[in-house]
Amino acid sequence: MVFRMNKLDVKSCAFSSEEKGFQQVMGDTIFPEGSRVCVISYSPFRGLRGTVRQVHTISADSEEPFCFYLITLERAQVEEPIWFEYDEVELVAPAVSRRGTE
Repeated sequence: MVFRMNKLDVKSCAFSSEEKGFQQVMGDTIFPEGSRVCVISYSPFRGLRGTVRQVHTISADSEEPFCFYLITLERAQVEEPIWFEYDEVELVAPAVSRRGTE
């Protein structure tokens, strides 16, 4: 099951964004590291799934903040992680908390 996380459907998700460590930025959700995502942009990587390895947020005084995700893709010929804009990926599964394993 794929969850679309945008301004319209954040409230309809089956999990609470506060419980899973998500941050709200101007109505959009920033996925935490370790989240499973699917590429939805029109690129050679469309439809591939991967894991968020790093999040880089940018905010300027005159612009709305947005972010980039460094994603390790599965089944891609490129082995290095690739940067995607926040609107090029959608959440497949939230990051798994490691609190119980430590």
